[in-house]
Amino acid sequence: MSKHFRGTEKQERALDAYIKLLRATDKVDSLVMPQLDGAGLSPSQFGVLEALYHVGPMCLTDLARKILKTSGNLTMVVRNLEKRGLVTRVRQVADRRYYLVSITGKGSKLIRQVFPGHVERIVKAMSELTASEQETLGELCRKLGTRLAQRQSK
Repeated sequence: MSKHFRGTEKQERALDAYIKLLRATDKVDSLVMPQLDGAGLSPSQFGVLEALYHVGPMCLTDLARKILKTSGNLTMVVRNLEKRGLVTRVRQVADRRYYLVSITGKGSKLIRQVFPGHVERIVKAMSELTASEQETLGELCRKLGTRLAQRQSK
């Protein structure tokens, strides 16, 4: 495929890496995420259930940070899970703005059914890389995310 954008070497290198990152993410997601539809879960809903199941009850702010979403976006996700009986939200007495979110028995049962297959699909997709390549990819992604987060907080 020919390049249409002609920029500086720095611009072309950054755009090339960015496009490859997005394409790879899209390919992995296309293999992993459709199975969540069968359980009636969006990726965000799955993330909430998985975090609550493995970590335990959390406030919305901590939950949002854990699954990399904004707390505003997460309110709707949690509300929809609550309507299905998969989580509960309890307003705290000391601070009425603070909700503690917990997974229910029904939510735990669902995540126990869905999670093992989800992990297996991720393992299968990532097995296209060697163990060393997976570790390097993980380190590079963490490095990029950490540096961008540090820059944003300044």
